[in-house]
Amino acid sequence: MEHPETQDTRTDDDLVRAYRSGDAAALTLLIDRYLDTIYTFAYRMTNRKEDAEDIAQDTFVKVWRTIGRYKLTGTFKPWVFAIARNTAIDRLRKKRIAVFSDFEDREGRNVLIETLGDPETLPATLIEKAEQKGLLEKSLAELSPGDREILSLHYGEEMTFDTIGTILKKPLNTVKSRHRRALEKLRIYLEKFE
Repeated sequence: MEHPETQDTRTDDDLVRAYRSGDAAALTLLIDRYLDTIYTFAYRMTNRKEDAEDIAQDTFVKVWRTIGRYKLTGTFKPWVFAIARNTAIDRLRKKRIAVFSDFEDREGRNVLIETLGDPETLPATLIEKAEQKGLLEKSLAELSPGDREILSLHYGEEMTFDTIGTILKKPLNTVKSRHRRALEKLRIYLEKFE
C-alpha cells in the first residue's frame, strides 16, 4: 500500500502555499521530498555521518523558520540547498576544518591550481571503473568541501551552473572555473588507483 505522501504531485510552491494557509502536513511533504538529498549533500560536504545528520536537521529547522520569506518563484530547490550549504559552512567553520582554500581570492581563483595545465575531460570509463571499485566516494572525500560541493550539486543533484551560481552567490564563470578545477583534482585522485 502506498503512503499518501508519495501520491502528492503538487509543486514545491504549491506545498509552500498550502503550508502558509495552515496545512502543516504540506511542510512535512516538503521535508520528506528533500531530506535524503540534503543529507547526501551535507555528507559529501563533511564526510561525517553525524555532521550530515545535524546539518540536515538544522537546515529544515531554518526552512521552517524562514519559509514565510521564501518568494514563490519556482526556485524552492535552490533556496533549500543554499540554506543547507550555509549551514554546512557554518558547521565546518565552527569545527575549524573548513579549508575551502586559503589560496583563493575573492573571485574564487586559486593561484596554485591555476598554475596547473588545462584539465582533460574526466573520462566516463575512469568514473565507471572507480564506481566499480568503490573508489569514487573515497576520491571525493579527498577533495575540499568546496570541490565536493560543486561536483555534488552538478552531478548528484543535476543542477545547472546557473542554479549553482545562485546557491553559491557566485558568477557563472566562477562556478564553471571551480567545477573544472574540481574535476581535475578528482581525475588526479582517481588515476592514482588505476
